[in-house]
Amino acid sequence: MRSVGYDADVRVLEIEFVSGDVYQYFDVPPHLHAGLMGATSHGQFFAEHLRNAGFDYEQVDEDEAPRTR
Repeated sequence: MRSVGYDADVRVLEIEFVSGDVYQYFDVPPHLHAGLMGATSHGQFFAEHLRNAGFDYEQVDEDEAPRTR
């Protein structure tokens, strides 16, 4: 993973992978975000608790993603 963001108000977890692909996972509880951030291996935590856990998700189109400077 390259970066992780979380909006607790709407429970959206956004992950940018090393490949550059960005995905948003919806209705992710705060304890899973905290677990991911505190994990020794972010990749292992993602694989065990998020990847196939049934969360709705979508890939963010980089052409539509907001840019910050």
